[in-house]
Amino acid sequence: MIDLNKIPECEKTPLVISLIQMVRSFIIELQSMRDEIARLKKQKGKPKIPPSRLEKDPEEEKEKEKDKKNKKKPKKRPGSKKRNKTEKLTIHETIPVPPKDLPPGSKLIGSRNWFVQGLIIQAHNVCYQLEKWKTPDGKVVSGALPDSVNGHFDMMLRSFILQQHHQCHVTQPLILEELRDIGVDISAGQVNRILTEKNDAFHAEKDQILAAGLEVSDYIQVDDTGARHDGKNGYCTHIGNSFFAWFKSTESKSRLNFLNLLQAGRSDYVVNKDAVSYMRDKKLTTSHLENLENSTTTQFESEADWEQHLKALGIETSRHIKIATEGALLGSILHHGFSKELVIISDDAGQFNILLHALCWVHAERTIHKLIGCSEEECTAIEQIRDRIWMLYRGLKAYKEKPDPQTKHELEKQFDEIFATQTCSEVLDAALGRIAKNKTELLLVLERPDIPLHNNLSESDIREYVKKRKISGGTRSENGRKSRDTFISLKKTCRKLGVSYWDYLKDRISKSKTIPPLPELIRERAQSG
Repeated sequence: MIDLNKIPECEKTPLVISLIQMVRSFIIELQSMRDEIARLKKQKGKPKIPPSRLEKDPEEEKEKEKDKKNKKKPKKRPGSKKRNKTEKLTIHETIPVPPKDLPPGSKLIGSRNWFVQGLIIQAHNVCYQLEKWKTPDGKVVSGALPDSVNGHFDMMLRSFILQQHHQCHVTQPLILEELRDIGVDISAGQVNRILTEKNDAFHAEKDQILAAGLEVSDYIQVDDTGARHDGKNGYCTHIGNSFFAWFKSTESKSRLNFLNLLQAGRSDYVVNKDAVSYMRDKKLTTSHLENLENSTTTQFESEADWEQHLKALGIETSRHIKIATEGALLGSILHHGFSKELVIISDDAGQFNILLHALCWVHAERTIHKLIGCSEEECTAIEQIRDRIWMLYRGLKAYKEKPDPQTKHELEKQFDEIFATQTCSEVLDAALGRIAKNKTELLLVLERPDIPLHNNLSESDIREYVKKRKISGGTRSENGRKSRDTFISLKKTCRKLGVSYWDYLKDRISKSKTIPPLPELIRERAQSG
């Protein structure tokens, strides 16, 4: 590593300092690549960059340190109060156990219960004898299979396969091996078909989750990750909040793709005032804008109809088509009731920056966190700025709990002072300037105290997809990709609504309908606050 102290003062020009910063960044990036190679070779690498401090309250950390020094026992965590472990336990069998070698004439005076929990895991095969009867009038009638029977594998077995693969991340070969060990006669193809085919009811419910979530939410959190499909790189987009989680894998992560997802299953294009306003903001040429505005047809049912309309108007340049299409899609989602007051929270990926947009403070602070000081003075300046950002963040958290105009003004002033600071580091000043440009999106919480300050929920949700991708790899068939998106969406949504995923799978496959549709539960949760 280059030691700045060994460079004469007369040679420490801004250009030299900037080049040293670049070299240090390249060294760290090279080391991270070496660590990744070591990980893939199952060798040990250096630990990754430490996480952001924004979510760790320094006051709590100080209290922990004091407790350690004073050897005090840590406070009991919330919810750790002793409970009756058998209060909600269903007893399936009761076995009386008398004492051994009981003398004649003894009398029973009571008993003490000893509860043992267990599982019965074994093959259970049923033969349905579909009887044929001949009625007095000569007509032949046959018995019908129960509604819960769909094929040659029962509800419990199909639920088990889905639960093992999507909730427990067990791969298909291991599921096959496990079932054969238990005594189930099943092939690899049949396991794959249960996982990927005849799941239309699940797909339909998953699609309704997004529509319900957008309908009742004040904000959504969004993120995306890589999703390899059929040997090609793609992306999976997450949309959700505390009520729901929804995933969709596509070939693109563009704004066009995001607007398509927000349509929640619709496929129309609408040229209205909102669409025209968007096109104007994105600098669509005046002639094209006038042609679209003056057209008698403003709503198009399909992509083919929309493309034909653009061609008829002479809009053929790729950039102009892109702007017009984005505007028409935005016009469509607003036409169908998408609220302009719904806040979209992201990590500053450009495709999500539409309508009312807020940024994640953790990602913003990471810009400063990644900087490497070339001298002791520069390192001190970086730490001081980070401490001031932390103080501002704590102020924003307090404001969310108790908003008032005076505090709002003080926090805006504090933001301006921090991100207009001139330090001894040009790189730090440039990073502060970049963050300052995002003031409106970072301080949207002052207008909307109901929204989160970070995008951690979305990152946590999408980690479920990343975990699945690392274990099972990419998808190969369209059914496989669709099923992965569907069952991860259903699983995460069930978890947020407090519904057992295992019970949910059994309920839907058996068609017992004891668990209400998830979109209904989302609406109920939103109404109850």
